[in-house]
Amino acid sequence: MPQAILNQILNQLDILEPEELQQLNQAIQRYLVEQKQVTQRTTFHEALLTSGLVKQLKQPVYNQQTEQRLIQVEGKPISETIIEERC
Repeated sequence: MPQAILNQILNQLDILEPEELQQLNQAIQRYLVEQKQVTQRTTFHEALLTSGLVKQLKQPVYNQQTEQRLIQVEGKPISETIIEERC
């Protein structure tokens, strides 16, 4: 089945404009870089586990977002205070 999909994609290349071909090329390059990084990370993690340096790998949590608010500070700017203290 994958060969049939590849053949379909290759057959459709003729109808793409040069700009679309460039976009496709960039998308493929990004995909290949990401896959290489995943493979390297997996290999590294397996080596850590096999060597006994670590017993468990925790997955990072990316969905934690903290709300940041700007605050109003009264008084003179910090930069002025630093300059005054250094003189």
